[in-house]
Parts: sequence; structure tokens; C-alpha cells
Amino acid sequence: MSSGGCSIVWFRRDLRLEDNPALAAGVRAGAVISLFIWAPEEEGYYCPGRVSRWWIKQSLSHLNSSLKSLGTSLITKRSTDSISSLLEVVKSAGATQVFFNHLYDPISLVRDHRAKEALISEGVSVRSFNADLLYEPWEVVDNEGRPFTTFSAFWDRCLTMPFDPEAPLLPPKRIISGDASRCPSDNLVFESESEKGSNALLARAWSPGWSNADKSLATFINGPLIEYSKNRRKADTATTSFLSPHLHFGEVSVRKVFHRIRIKQVLWANEGNKEGEESSNLFLKSIGLREFSRYMSFNHPYSHERPLLGHLKYFPWLVDEGYFKAWRQGRTGYPLVDAGMRELWATGWLHDRIRVVVSTFSVKVLQLPWTWGMKYFWDTLLDADLESDALGWQYITGTLPDGCEFDQFYNPQFEGYKFDPKGEYVRRWLPELARLPTEWIHHPWDAPEPVLQAAGVELGSNYSLPIVEIDAAKERLEDALSQMWRREAASRAAIDNGMEEGHGDSTDFVPIAFPQAMQMEMDPETARNNTTRNAIRRYEDQIVPSMSSSFFRTEDEVSSVDIRNSVVESRAEVPIMLMYN
Repeated sequence: MSSGGCSIVWFRRDLRLEDNPALAAGVRAGAVISLFIWAPEEEGYYCPGRVSRWWIKQSLSHLNSSLKSLGTSLITKRSTDSISSLLEVVKSAGATQVFFNHLYDPISLVRDHRAKEALISEGVSVRSFNADLLYEPWEVVDNEGRPFTTFSAFWDRCLTMPFDPEAPLLPPKRIISGDASRCPSDNLVFESESEKGSNALLARAWSPGWSNADKSLATFINGPLIEYSKNRRKADTATTSFLSPHLHFGEVSVRKVFHRIRIKQVLWANEGNKEGEESSNLFLKSIGLREFSRYMSFNHPYSHERPLLGHLKYFPWLVDEGYFKAWRQGRTGYPLVDAGMRELWATGWLHDRIRVVVSTFSVKVLQLPWTWGMKYFWDTLLDADLESDALGWQYITGTLPDGCEFDQFYNPQFEGYKFDPKGEYVRRWLPELARLPTEWIHHPWDAPEPVLQAAGVELGSNYSLPIVEIDAAKERLEDALSQMWRREAASRAAIDNGMEEGHGDSTDFVPIAFPQAMQMEMDPETARNNTTRNAIRRYEDQIVPSMSSSFFRTEDEVSSVDIRNSVVESRAEVPIMLMYN
């Protein structure tokens, strides 16, 4: 390998200059080549969706402009194998060091460990850093040194750690550019011609890029934050921070958000402003939920596809593609649900409370597999985030020890009264109901025929009748839960009689296939590259967990029922999808 002596800073979901430890280390070391590798095939089923790709494109352009202003530029590579492309750039540039920041989803954990092994074998020094969390997952453990299984216990420990989260780093003032003449950039294509029209609308509402993320944070702290505790449940107004896409792509660091909110919290506490103090606490808790999502993904790498409580593998999901299509298209006959799904398709965005409504409807009213809904969210959300979405859907499904009880049933009609009391949100996204009086807006099936005629609503024609009756759905859910518990009991009895091996073993869980319309092809080489495996911990290395770790019962573990009974009192309020959005 040639001896140019420069360093490679490998950008991934850390598309910022400020508080970027890998970039800071590269700048301290001398000449830097900034690199971004686009290899979506490596993500398998979780290849970025249309709106996510639009965001990446804008964010990379913004990052490149910022780097150029400091004396360098961003090298981009199109690849189907990130590690091979990284090694090629290292060799071409004669780099002696590689720096990157940690990721915590299962594919990245394995890929990053393989990257370190490959680089070290070539004699290249490599270091990785925490840039995405307040604390690394292996730092937050109970008194026995074990990972926490409930959010409340985890977050309590985070808030009482013996050392504070590190202060955010300032951006570099200047970057010495390495010789990238033998590393030409590839042209990255993030959108097809058919997607460009829809994507153009996104720019009216969003401004990707790390400096724009900083502006969004300042706007939220100096505005909606003070009334966050009061207004966060309102779906018909802009009451959230809108930071979740910026946080997902690493345009703003969670440490900066945390420190800025804590400063405001202390200020309001000194002023005796109880509302501001409560709002700060609630928003910090939502940041804690993001931390917990990565913590769970790190310690339980199959959490995006398998239930974390073993009994849920016995639940008789309704594999009905007709229901799933009606839910996706906003044709369920329940206005708040339909409005949410149409907003999601049109904008790539949903208020966090609406995310709860539509996901609960999918899982508990329609009883569709939770992985279907999570995958659709992944394909359509601007802030699609595998770890946070897995935590949210597992919570809704009741597969977390402190999750929402599966039989906790939300009627979308009553949820409409709470989150959209004037019907403004429904009218915005369901124009066919726009003239319906507020009294009937969330349950048009009960409206008198003259009222429907005056509003131009023809149920079953220009607006759907409910595809399921709520009372019937409740009965069906009760029957399904009874069936689930009978199956689990039978399995446990068979184990006790020596007829089966390993209750809840991850190897005997078969995920329900996605509907054909959602399938993505994966070639054999990509599948091999995505295979998970165990790894060895190294000093100052990112820890790669055992891929077999989970909440599934082993011989000396308690049953799902015992786990749930032990955490009822510590149940988190509502750890929902990207609650900080």
C-alpha cells in the first residue's frame, strides 16, 4: 500500500460537520478524504424508500458544499459492497487511517466489524466513535452488569450516570484535503424520473442539511418547546419539533439536542416556569426513547423482525392483503386512520400520535402482522428509522416487557375526538368529507342520510364504509389472544414432557412474508453479506453483540407472563414511533 499518510473519514448517517467525532479525529490527524458510499442493496428488505432517498440526496449536496467551503469535498461511490469500495479508496489514496462513527442496526453492526477486520489486515489503522447516542449501549447496565429490559429503568440509569454525556464538538475551521485525484466520485442516482415530480413537493416543506437542522432545533427550542407538554397530542397543528429526519440522517447530534434542552430546562426551573420545565422533561424522555431503540437493537439484533416476548410468536395474525391494501390507501372507512395514511403517502410524514392511531388500527383492529406495517412505514416515511420503528411497532403490539397490552384497544372514532376535535385534520386529507359537520366527521356512518346528502358524502361510493366493525374486531382480538395463550401453554407442556426443544428459540421462528407488492429482490451475494454472526470484543472497538441474544426463553428464564407481571408498575407512558418528531 502506498504511503500518502492521509485519513479517510467514512460518512454514513452522520451527515454533519458539527459534533462529528470521526471528522474531528481525521482533521487532527492531518490530510482528510471525506467519503460516502451508497450501497442500498446491502440493506436487504430495508433499502431506503423514495422520500428517504430524496432526503439523502439533498443532505449530501449540503454536506459537500460545506466541505468545499473548508477546503475539501465529498467523494461519493456507488457500490454493492461497502467494504470492498472502502478498501479500494484506501488503496487508491494511500490512506493509512480510517475513521467512522458507530451505527447500531444489525446490518451495520456486522458490516462495521467486518470493515475493521479487513482494514486491520491491510495494515490500516481504524477507529470508530460514538456520534449517535448520549451513552454507548454497553455503558448503560444494571447493578449486575446486565442490559435493561424496560425503558423506565434504562432511562433512569441514563439520567443518573456517573458522567454526563460529552459536550458537542465544534465544526472544524479548515480541512486539509488529501489527494483524491485517483478516487473520482461516482454519480449517485437517488430518484427515478417518475419520482421527481412527487419529490419536488417535498422541498416546499423540508430543508435537509446539517445547518438547516440547527435552525430547526433553534426554532423549536425558542417556540413550541415551552408548550410541548400541552400541545404535543394535537394532530391538527404543528406541535412537534420536526427534528426526527435530521436526527436519523445525523444532521444534528443527539448530544447537542440534549444539552440545548437541558440548558432551557434549568433556565425555566430557575424562573419557576413549571410548564416549560415539564415540557423539557417530556421532550428529553422522547430523546431517551430514541436512545432505547438503539439500545434494544444492539442487544437484540432481531427486534425488527421477531417479537421480543416469545408468546407473540403464537399469535394468529390475519394474513389478508386486501385489508393491508385498504389500510395503505386510506380506505378503511375510519376517517382519522384514512387521513393519516393519505398524509403519509402524500408527504412522507405523520404526527407521532397519528402514527399510534394507524399502527394500532393495523395490528389490533385488522390484526395484520406488525412487520407489514413497520415495513410500509420504512418505505414511506421521511424519518424512517429501523431501530425506532421496531421499538414503536413492538410497543404497540405488546411484544416489549413494558409495552402496550395487546388487548388495550383504541377506538379510532374516540381518538379523533382527542387528537382532531374540530375535524380540521380529517378535512385536510379527506376532501370527500370536507363538508361534513364536525359532529359526524369522525363517524360518518352514524350521520343521518340528509346530512350525508347535504355534504355530498355517499358511503360505499365516494367514501368507504368501515371495512370492519369495532365490536366485531374486539371479539376477534379476544379470540385470537385466547388462541395464542392456548398455543403457548401447549408448547410449554410439550417441552416439560420432553417432546420439544427450546421454547421460544429464535431458530424456530418463521417471519410472515411481506405481501408480494412489497417484495424486494436480493441476490445471493447480498444475502451472504447480510448474514449475521458472532464477533469478538476489542478494546476501544464498537462492541458487536451475540446475534442470538433476545428475550426468548431459555431453560433458566422466566415465562413471558412472569416478565410482563414484573414490569406492570414500570410501564412507560407511550414509547411510540419517533416520538420526538
